[in-house]
Amino acid sequence: MMPLIDLSIVLLFNFHLTRVILTDIPNLGQDKPRRFLNGDTIPIQLQHPADQNFTVLFLQETQDVLYLGGTDFVLKIDVDSNYVMETFQLNKSANEVCSQGPCRNVITVIQEFQDRLFVCGTNGYKPQCWKLYSQVGNQSSEIVESYEGTGISPYVYTQNRLSLTVEGDLYAAAPLEYDGSSLQFRRKAGSRTNVWMYDNWVSEPTFVAASWVRRKEDRDNEKIYIFFREKNSDSSPEADPWVTRVARVCKVDEGGSKRFFQNTWTSFLKARLVCGYPKESLYFNHLLDVYVLHADNWRDSRVYALFTSSWNSTAVCVYSMADIDDVFEKSNFKGYEGDIPDPRPGTCVQNSRGLPYATLNVVKDHSEMSEWLHSSLHPLVPFYVSSYNYTKLAVDRVRAADQRTYNVLLLATDTGKIHKCLELGSETFIISETHLSNHSSVQSMILSSKKKKLIVSFAEEVFILDLPQCHHYNSSCAECVLSRDPYCAWTQNGCTSTIMGGIQNIIEQTTGVCTAAFDEPKTLDENRQETVRPTQAVPRAAHVVPLGVPFYLSCPIDSYHATYVWKHVGGDTSSCQQMGSQCLHLIPALKSGSYGRHQCFSQEQGHTRLVAEYLLTMPPAPDPRNHSERIPVWRVHWVVLSAAAAVVVAWLGD
Repeated sequence: MMPLIDLSIVLLFNFHLTRVILTDIPNLGQDKPRRFLNGDTIPIQLQHPADQNFTVLFLQETQDVLYLGGTDFVLKIDVDSNYVMETFQLNKSANEVCSQGPCRNVITVIQEFQDRLFVCGTNGYKPQCWKLYSQVGNQSSEIVESYEGTGISPYVYTQNRLSLTVEGDLYAAAPLEYDGSSLQFRRKAGSRTNVWMYDNWVSEPTFVAASWVRRKEDRDNEKIYIFFREKNSDSSPEADPWVTRVARVCKVDEGGSKRFFQNTWTSFLKARLVCGYPKESLYFNHLLDVYVLHADNWRDSRVYALFTSSWNSTAVCVYSMADIDDVFEKSNFKGYEGDIPDPRPGTCVQNSRGLPYATLNVVKDHSEMSEWLHSSLHPLVPFYVSSYNYTKLAVDRVRAADQRTYNVLLLATDTGKIHKCLELGSETFIISETHLSNHSSVQSMILSSKKKKLIVSFAEEVFILDLPQCHHYNSSCAECVLSRDPYCAWTQNGCTSTIMGGIQNIIEQTTGVCTAAFDEPKTLDENRQETVRPTQAVPRAAHVVPLGVPFYLSCPIDSYHATYVWKHVGGDTSSCQQMGSQCLHLIPALKSGSYGRHQCFSQEQGHTRLVAEYLLTMPPAPDPRNHSERIPVWRVHWVVLSAAAAVVVAWLGD
């Protein structure tokens, strides 16, 4: 009697195949990330037994230190070593009982203020702030001063909040009331007078970002720009219910006189920020995130704004600071029909308390500009539109091997992935997708341009991600060039972030720049401390398969911008069938002409590469003298693979 074949092998393979089918891998295409990577960094585990509902990050780049705030604690982390240097415990209300459960102190604000670390939290629905003093020598870290935190931290971490420090002054937006109302942008503390907004200037706002734009040659005219969304005052049926705004206030604004506008911004103006298709009157109106990329000349600074829409698409629009300032300086004031007073409303003056009533009345009643703010860089369409649900945005400026400067967008998805995107004029090239978390979406994200690191915080852990991921492109010069990654270039040591004198072709992405002298990578041998040449692994296998059975061959996909073909040496060429991260060649039933060598090639930008190779042979004829009941190994192999092939054929047929 013939022994039964162990079907657990088949079941195990089919289970693996099912997992491949269900993975979140897109189809091949130029609009997809070129490479899919796993996080190569060791996550910093939060020193807390439970996942965090909310985390906040603050980067002290002068000292290469990251501060992370969670529930009842702040961590001080060394960015280079990922080492937790200190833990500040801030469970001030741990022994109290609040009406809605245990009193917890969720840290919502971390800033450097008056030469100290300034931290604010919900503090059991009683917002509080503290100055933290790090340990020095044998002295332990301590909290020396405490401040009332209403208007800086929200009562509940889910409420809106925003904070910014400018030359010793603290600016903040947080609700004054427990129910989340009375939300305004204020100068809350510091050397200058506290000032706030007039009640009628905004309607149910959600503040997203604030930025101080320096003017080296005109310090008294420096302004703070606030980006937010609010309820539209236009209630007509065709109007959008919510709109995105940019507002500005003068840094030197001290408010009005005691008789009029005392402690109220005298320079507040706002304008509608437009991202969409103006000709079709189709707009992305829900602002999610903003990143300001500062330039030496303030007018060249760029604002990258991330929007979402009601039709489940996200978009990035890019504005120059010159665009923004020109609207405030040249547009009429909405609803105002009189002569524009002198000084023009919104002008920065040394003594704001002495501004005339005519100027202040326009600011009070007509603070909105008539003209909408469009991007002059991309006036007809958004810079980038995607079906991915992006939630966070950062932008890095990179000096590449060709001595040109490129902007790289870092976009976080709602499924825990980071897209690294190259800005090329009006086009976007998605260099890679890095998968960091399977459990939650990104809570906070901050960029260290100095260290070329991206810090990403999740409920359960924090990743410090090195932006140069050049080792992923180390198989050849062509692969390094095709990556189009401005952090990387090909050298005698392989694809490396040390790019002086390296080979790269960001603009054209052609591999003709590669030379024979550099066309083999080298890596560091840790034992001998010298560079050695690694070999590029091409999967090769031989299979013994009987006639008439279904069979499939797999080819790993490394670039999703390439096309893949299967070539039967001496036979036909066929396209591949993508399944997850594999390109398959399906043979419904082996014929005599199916045997021989099968090769999988990738083709990208004129570069062809052998990716996988298989040899299929017929089983040997049975020996009539051998009556052993043992099943040959090749028989087990083809049973397993043919069963898997049947599953593949059925799945593709559906």
